[in-house]
Amino acid sequence: QVQLVESGGGLVQPGGSLRLSCAASGFTWDDHAIGWFRQAPGKEREGVACINRSDGSTYYADAVKGRFTISRDNPKNTAYLQMNSLKPEDTAVYYCAADMDLYCSGLMMPGDFTSWGQGTQVTVSS
Repeated sequence: QVQLVESGGGLVQPGGSLRLSCAASGFTWDDHAIGWFRQAPGKEREGVACINRSDGSTYYADAVKGRFTISRDNPKNTAYLQMNSLKPEDTAVYYCAADMDLYCSGLMMPGDFTSWGQGTQVTVSS
């Protein structure tokens, strides 16, 4: 059974940092691209960052480029999203997602990913 579990969310002040984790089980981790999405209240789910399976190359949405870093630890079946210089507009539920056939090279769409976690809340507020 495929399972993705996010953790690390919370309340942080503007300018602060958080590191989200995505722990996976039930599938061959190395064969999957991993993505992070977020969804704020009343807004559509948007892609934030993606890391590919084969070469470890990454893609970032313009809104987070230079502030967020995606990484993966294959022996631990875990992906991370390091978020620095957080802004109030980063407030959202953050989801990790996985897909075996995807190669991330541009705009991320939720329909591109087949497996999803339940999400973790990130709130940036003073």
